[in-house]
Order: sequence, then structure tokens, then C-alpha cells
Amino acid sequence: MEFGVVLQTNPPAQRTVQLAQLSEAHGFDYLWTFDSHLLWQEPYVIYSQILDRTARIKVGPMVTNPATRDWTVTASVFATLNEMYGNRTVCGIGRGDSAVRVTNGKPSTLKEVREATHVIRELANCRAVDYKGTSLQFPWARTSSLEVWVAAYGPLALKAAGEVGDGFILQLADVDIAAWMIEAVRTAASNAGRDPMALTFCVAAPMYVGDDVAHQRDQCRWFGGMVGNHVADIVAKYGDTAAVPQALTDYIKNRQGYDYNEHGRAGNTHTDFVPDEIIDRFCLLGPAEAHIAKLEQLKAIGCDQFAGYLQHDQKEETLRVYGETIIPALRDHVTARS
Repeated sequence: MEFGVVLQTNPPAQRTVQLAQLSEAHGFDYLWTFDSHLLWQEPYVIYSQILDRTARIKVGPMVTNPATRDWTVTASVFATLNEMYGNRTVCGIGRGDSAVRVTNGKPSTLKEVREATHVIRELANCRAVDYKGTSLQFPWARTSSLEVWVAAYGPLALKAAGEVGDGFILQLADVDIAAWMIEAVRTAASNAGRDPMALTFCVAAPMYVGDDVAHQRDQCRWFGGMVGNHVADIVAKYGDTAAVPQALTDYIKNRQGYDYNEHGRAGNTHTDFVPDEIIDRFCLLGPAEAHIAKLEQLKAIGCDQFAGYLQHDQKEETLRVYGETIIPALRDHVTARS
């Protein structure tokens, strides 16, 4: 199993760079960031600094979308970073949440996600692609290689992830829900004639190591609100009888709106509707042993990477325990079983 860290690009940017360096020092493989250009600083500028000051870690957005940037611009950013620093980027993409909603926009259609995934991947892999009726290719790109991983929750989005993604990003760590969604993506890939085992499966959720679980829940309750935005879209489209696990839809019945100015922030004032049970199911909390146990379960159902959100008040300590105890335990287990 590989490991990632998910950060917001709050100022000062140097803090993000320092946390990326610390993440690499503790053995993490990926450094992901939110991608909402109004709420936080521009991540792609910061990626250049991270790549310049690290040697191994890969960077990418969790997640970008087809609406806020021209697809060729997005591809050019990744190809440029890869040409400069080696192939150390990955593109997470979805329909769009905070990046589009704060400008009174709407999430992209799945058709747009599919098309953007294709255009970005082809261009950033130094290949020609048809875009708006014209064949385009970067004449300067020689060595760039990029995977595009699709973030999804709903049935049609899961189908798209399996059909066009190099990987699948699931932003919650409930083992039962993750197993159901990973299987749905694998089935879609297989039905499309793709190798379902060739996709990378990434589960992303808050990670907080410590003994005061009540405090950890309060620090991570924002995550249930964030996931609730996507679940609300699913319920609006499919109704309460949607073909998704009931545990994913029941908890949003008391949801009463969302303020994106507090998006992803510990102490979020409008996520009281999220019960403790959901936080425990969606996140990784408690002492190191609890993290290891849940990560073993996630690995057993096909999770290739766990990416931990780090929006709380014990960032360095959580990174330290992961680096000294949790990551070695999972990697030792992998070695012992191979």
C-alpha cells in the first residue's frame, strides 16, 4: 500500500511546501492538495516549489475539474512539471465542487469529465489528440507521463471511473462502502474491455492519530459535511432509493445547507448534522493500532493507496506516527505476504 497526504494551500505557501517536505521525510509517496482557486492559493504554482525541494514525492490535485481551466492548459501544467522534475505528477479529476460552486457555477457533466480525462491524458503523455475539431500536440513535450484518476460517488460516475480512469479516488474510508464502490468500478472497467486490476484505487479520508477521540471527531466533522455535498447531489438525482449504500445517504437527511467559506475547515459551524458514527466510519481516528487495523481492512478490499487529509491541529504529530509506526507496519505486512 502507498500513502498520500492531502493539504489545503492556505497561505503562507511555504507552510505547504514544508509539510510536503516533512511528508516525504516520513515516507509518504504522494502530496495532494485541494484545487479551489478562490478559497485557497493556486496549487500548481506551489507544486513547482514542492517538486524543486523534494526528491521522490508525487504531487497532484484532489481534485481538479473540467470547468475552471481550459483542458489544454491543465495538460500543459502537468507536462511542464513532468519535463522539469521527472514524472512526479498525477491528476485527480471530478465533476467539481467548491471550485465551481463558489462562482455560482454547476458541476461538470460526466460527459465533460470523460472528454477532459482523455484530452488531458493524451496531451500530457506527449500524444496528439482531437480537441474542438483540431488535432493538437505539445511540440515541446518529450518525456512527460501522466495518469488521470477519476473521483466518484454516484453510480454513473463510478461507471465513468472504471471506463476511462487510470485510477479511482474515493473520498471516504468506510470499509463497506469502499468495497461496494471499488467493485462497481472494477465491473465497469471489465465491461468496457479494460483490465480492472490495472486501475489504482485510492481511498482518501482525514487521518488523526491520538487518544482523545472526541476531540478528533470534532476536528474532522467537516469531512462528513464535504462528503454530504456530493451525497446530496446523488439523492437529488436518484432519490432516496438510489443504487448506493444506505449508510451513505441516511445521514444527510438533517443537512440544511453549506457555507463554502468554511469548506474543509476544522471547527466548521454548519456540520452539526454529521453524527459521530459517520465520522468514525468515514475517517481514521484513534491510536496507531486503530489506524493499522482499518488500513489492513482497506488493503484487503483492494485499496492501493490511502491518502490522509491533514486539516486538524496535530499535523506534525500525525505525520510522525505514520512515518515511524503505521507506514512501516503496512509495508512490512506487504513484504511478509509477498
